[in-house]
Amino acid sequence: MLATLGVAYGMSGKTQEALDVVERMASSEGRYVSPYFVALIYSSLGRKDEAFAQLEKAYEQRDFWMIFLKVDPLWDELRTDDRFDGLVVRMGLNGHG
Repeated sequence: MLATLGVAYGMSGKTQEALDVVERMASSEGRYVSPYFVALIYSSLGRKDEAFAQLEKAYEQRDFWMIFLKVDPLWDELRTDDRFDGLVVRMGLNGHG
């Protein structure tokens, strides 16, 4: 739920509030924080490099949420980036083969 708040802040131009949510998530000691959701916040801020770094981390961790990568409309801002297609292909979500 906290990530949803961060995305809402990012999409409404409240950059500092969104980054505060990322910091709050990062400091949640002892709790797993999905890099998928951190990537969503960065994507909502237009910070593609940070978003892709978190998506790579999610991929490496085999994060459950990655199964939604190809269909979640919140990723529309990243779909035109070649890194997005590369990740989809590596995950086998491209529908080929």
